[in-house]
Amino acid sequence: VTVNTADEENEESTAEATQEGDTVSSVSATAQVATSTPKFAVTVNTADEENEESTAEATQEGDSGASTDTATCVKLNLNIETQEQLLSTIPNFSSRMVREFFEYRPYVSIQQFRREIGKYVDDAQVAQYEQYVFVPVDPNNADADTLKQIPGVDDTLAASLVAGRPYASNQAFLDVLSKSLDAQQLAGAGCYLATSA
Repeated sequence: VTVNTADEENEESTAEATQEGDTVSSVSATAQVATSTPKFAVTVNTADEENEESTAEATQEGDSGASTDTATCVKLNLNIETQEQLLSTIPNFSSRMVREFFEYRPYVSIQQFRREIGKYVDDAQVAQYEQYVFVPVDPNNADADTLKQIPGVDDTLAASLVAGRPYASNQAFLDVLSKSLDAQQLAGAGCYLATSA
């Protein structure tokens, strides 16, 4: 009887221990899930928030860059353009003409360009070249024809700009232009200005 009772007690103890062990394991597993799940969720949310913030910042930077690029310079500065730029930009342009363009640098007037390049091609060809290149404009020294390279500047405005000299800076010159040009023309005007002014 005693043995049977001991066996029964052992079996009961073993069963209870097993149940407790299962309960502990279950509780432990539940605790681990409960502990890890929120951490995982928080991490994912944080990453999502960071991604959203990064995307927002990139969008803002992109918008800012787009506004900065409003004044896109579409013509080549005759005093700094490279052979590769000339050959890839001007249709049917030859290496020989690259040499002629370079020979007369620096250009201070569009009239100078027309005169020198006109030695090699006719006026119509020179006019075609001017669709792709420009002589940088010095607000305080440029002649009327050189000023008229700026879109929107005609004979009357060019004469007024000459009469308004001197300009303290390029920005001062642009401020005067802003009274006569529309927003798009003014945005592109800065591309034509000599940086030393």
